[in-house]
Amino acid sequence: MSREQTSPAIIAPVRRIGRREFDFARQVAVMAIVNRTPNSFHDQGRTYALDSAVAAARRAVDEGADWVDIGGFAFSAAQAGIGAAEEIDRVAPVIAEVRAVTDAVISVDTHRPEVARAAIEAGADVINDTNGLREPGLAEVAAATGAGVVVTHSLGGPGRRVFRPSYDDVVAEVAGFLRERVAYALEAGIAPDKIIIDPGHDLNKNTFHSLELTRRLEEITAIGYPTLVALSNKDFIGETLDRPQGQRAEGTIAANVVAVLKGARILRVHDVPATVASVRMTEAVLGWRAPLAPSHNLA
Repeated sequence: MSREQTSPAIIAPVRRIGRREFDFARQVAVMAIVNRTPNSFHDQGRTYALDSAVAAARRAVDEGADWVDIGGFAFSAAQAGIGAAEEIDRVAPVIAEVRAVTDAVISVDTHRPEVARAAIEAGADVINDTNGLREPGLAEVAAATGAGVVVTHSLGGPGRRVFRPSYDDVVAEVAGFLRERVAYALEAGIAPDKIIIDPGHDLNKNTFHSLELTRRLEEITAIGYPTLVALSNKDFIGETLDRPQGQRAEGTIAANVVAVLKGARILRVHDVPATVASVRMTEAVLGWRAPLAPSHNLA
């Protein structure tokens, strides 16, 4: 009798995303973060220059990332707004250069339809939308191009301030939002096997909300679509452990492993090597993969 960990029921668990295939019934994808912004909360502009952004993306793939997420506009409200043309100028050249050298999945972190279309034309496979497909026209771009979509929960969306976010039951409300936005995506013509969901840890949520989402993540994964979590170095980890930005690696790995055990299948992260190692170890413990170098010496 098999003792392998059972997975949540996932709609179309075996998926072709861009040029790669994933079996989310027994596999976790590692998504590397590349922010071409001057104000990203963790990178603080280190990958703002074009050559730095491209080098970071290539390095992440060499380190084992399955996926690279490229963004040109931060979620935080503490920033100056930029137009769609400037956002395109930030992301499209990075996407084009990375596409030319790798078969890894490429997503664009945007909520604007014109940016999404330009990114797809440059070679992106997926639209990662922290606004939950609420911007008019974005779902239609995804449907028309056949791009994948990450539908993420947030109250205000990118660049919009939400003071003291409150929920009666954060998990139930996030799940309800995601179900409603997935229904909207399907009505817009996006195929079920193109949809991924993300509960949006720390996006208009405080530390207690994000911990509760992690603790009860199986209520999100039960919706049925592959679940992405973006926990890496976030404030809820820092506040939980009383750690500054540069000292949250252990907390990030622990939270990601808990999320995988509760059904997450895509991890959006800054530290690719440590995440890949922790994911491969978790997959092996769960019986999803064999050890890479087992010893046959039984003495």
